[in-house]
Amino acid sequence: MAAAPAPQDPDEAPWLTPDEKDAWTGLVSLVLLLPGRLESPLHREAGLTLFEYLTLSHISEAPDRRLRMSELAYLANGSLSRLSNVVKRFEQRGWVERSPDPEDGRFTIAALTDAGFEVVVAAAPVHVRSVRQLVLDPLTAADQRALARIAAKLRTRPVDLA
Repeated sequence: MAAAPAPQDPDEAPWLTPDEKDAWTGLVSLVLLLPGRLESPLHREAGLTLFEYLTLSHISEAPDRRLRMSELAYLANGSLSRLSNVVKRFEQRGWVERSPDPEDGRFTIAALTDAGFEVVVAAAPVHVRSVRQLVLDPLTAADQRALARIAAKLRTRPVDLA
């Protein structure tokens, strides 16, 4: 049997309980492993990374298929610089067009072209199949609701998008 850890400095955070450790390691496993499992079929069947698919998908779901780059970076879970590089490649392929936001010229709008929309429509079934297989099907309806509540509690949103 392992010895109990030495008493901690009162300014340090308390050690994790076994249940807290299980919750934490479970979350870390999901965060680190699930994206690769979701990306593999997308890359194989549609030639897209998960980030690229999420970028196209979020623009496709926005009103008029137009979205501010800052909002898109948040939704796709990437930095503005990473997003800018991806969108530049999409522009070269004719999938996305960028323009200044007519409401506030400090922002840039990414707009999905018809060609870009065709790409996301073709890739969507691959992504949905993976999401169902890897995330939704193993869970009960109650588990899915709990997951949504937990995700909402842990979600962080940059101040400028709040």
